[in-house]
Amino acid sequence: MSGTNRTPRPAPKRATRDPYGILPTGTPIAAALSVVGLIVIALITITLANGQLPTGVGSVGGPGPGATGDSGPVRTATPSNQVIVETPPPGVEVPGTFVYAKDGNIWVQSDGQATQITSNGNDSMPSFATDGKSVYFIRTRPATGAWSVNGVVHEYDMDVPSVMQVPVTGGQATRVVDGLIDPPGSLKWSGFMREPVVSPDGTTIAMAADMPDPTRSDVTLKLYNLKNGSWKNPGLDEVPPLGHQDPAWRPDGNAVAYVRADRDGAKGTPRVYLYTPATGKSKAITGPGYLQPSWSPDGRYLAATRTSALGTDVVLLDAATGSEVLRVTNDGDSWAPVWSPAGDQVAYLHVEGEVVDLRLVQLDGSAPAWTVKDTTDLTTSAGLDGVSRPGWFVPPDEIPTQRQAPAASPAAS
Repeated sequence: MSGTNRTPRPAPKRATRDPYGILPTGTPIAAALSVVGLIVIALITITLANGQLPTGVGSVGGPGPGATGDSGPVRTATPSNQVIVETPPPGVEVPGTFVYAKDGNIWVQSDGQATQITSNGNDSMPSFATDGKSVYFIRTRPATGAWSVNGVVHEYDMDVPSVMQVPVTGGQATRVVDGLIDPPGSLKWSGFMREPVVSPDGTTIAMAADMPDPTRSDVTLKLYNLKNGSWKNPGLDEVPPLGHQDPAWRPDGNAVAYVRADRDGAKGTPRVYLYTPATGKSKAITGPGYLQPSWSPDGRYLAATRTSALGTDVVLLDAATGSEVLRVTNDGDSWAPVWSPAGDQVAYLHVEGEVVDLRLVQLDGSAPAWTVKDTTDLTTSAGLDGVSRPGWFVPPDEIPTQRQAPAASPAAS
């Protein structure tokens, strides 16, 4: 290309580089030519309350969120093509199917077995389709971009994300929407797309993205219409360029919980917000220090990650008031909860010796006066991707009647 200078390849936009999904994007040239500055800003932005952030959370990377420096005994993760599934103790039934990522591939786990369903090596952030028959996820691929600076077109290497869909049984994955921006002319760049989750009616994907035009948006909550391929930017309040993350549809499909990234100096202060598409309004649910919300089946409560000076723990919150009703963990090494569709269990990621596994707690009693009855390891030395939140699907006919949550009005929008 005439007049073209080659810019060194920036650090890949892999999950391990961006543990909490808060990447300031601004414009493509910022991503292309100021990568070092962006990484510094991102790390400052998402620093937890103790001023520390493990940037290596992943299959066998650094310690998990909130690690205090003593990562415990050295552990080795199982090979990339293997996950050891633990058998729950007597009296603990685990219905349905989990989905998670490991070593750049997507896995599902059910009936005491884990099965790898993709093999691309660049896959992350899976979530179930509404019917549980397929999985949405993010796949990246290398490409060459081009941007003009002072009248000179610079080429740069980039990782282009796509939202993909694959049958839960495995097989050929199909591309749902691509992050490559390639208009007529010599310029070419890429957007960000993270954490795709489909609405309960199966028509809309909520995600953290700067699409469809990264030159005009930070990574904020966006809605992608699966029927006509259109994007909607709700235009929700943000702290530029920090944006949003962790979208989660309420079970009734009428609202989306998400995290608005913020900071107090070098300390990250994320807050959970609620967006109601029908009104276009949003409101804060929590104060600072909460992220990764997951709804209870009745829409009245949220499981979330709570950050503190000691690390990250899983808590249950009243979705109307944001108040904590239960501290599920107290180890400082647990995060990314997912509430069982049956209502009485919560699974989450936990790190020990720098290896990430899936755990489960059994909730005893009734809302909001739950207690933790049992804690069960669902995997051992799995080396799961600590950035990709797990998903959990249970068919309605597999939820025992006595465990189904009573009908209830969801939290006020």
